[in-house]
Amino acid sequence: MSSPEMTTPRLPLSRERVLQAAVELADREGIDGLSMRRLGQELGVEAMALYRHVGSKEELLDGMVDAVMSEVDTPINGGDWRTVLRSRILSARQAQLRHPWASAVFTSRQNASPRMFEYMNSMAGILREGGFSVDLTHHAMHVLGARVVGFSQELFDDSSAAAVDPELLATMQKQLAIQYPYIGEILAQVNHDESTIVGTGCDDQWEFEFGLDIILEGLERARAAAA
Repeated sequence: MSSPEMTTPRLPLSRERVLQAAVELADREGIDGLSMRRLGQELGVEAMALYRHVGSKEELLDGMVDAVMSEVDTPINGGDWRTVLRSRILSARQAQLRHPWASAVFTSRQNASPRMFEYMNSMAGILREGGFSVDLTHHAMHVLGARVVGFSQELFDDSSAAAVDPELLATMQKQLAIQYPYIGEILAQVNHDESTIVGTGCDDQWEFEFGLDIILEGLERARAAAA
């Protein structure tokens, strides 16, 4: 008769188990060490078995991004917008520090996943509920850039909205307004600004100067406080 150790069934493969193993592998060996074949070896299965749970390497990376974002703390109940926003951003940074490969994967994604949309929507919501206008929320998200997910780089790219077919854009905005109301209203504002007002919308130079002025103002306050 076989020993109990030999008859212990292997844990069934699942999307969650595949993603967890992928994150752990990338943590140990870096994102360059991650391949479907290597991940299959890690899980004790053939690489082809993984495709039942993740359709491609790109889908795997999207799922890994979502896994990292799931580690970010939920918003604090109460408190002013600055306290709540700062706490979430610092929590996102801790998640990024736990997974050093994550920032490069974040910036390589072509499209935001539903989980990422939910997160960005909640961050915009903190600003809106804190008294920011739609337009100022939009610019604040640009200033914060990828800091909202824990590192320093422009991430909130809505500049492609104006290039989309107007009818398709209107349909997309209606869907976004239902699922992600804060993101939906920002995109609606961007579309309006691009067609009516010079210097707003997604004018890269304007956004750069806007962010620079805020940073310089903060530095001046720090200098004055130190003096």
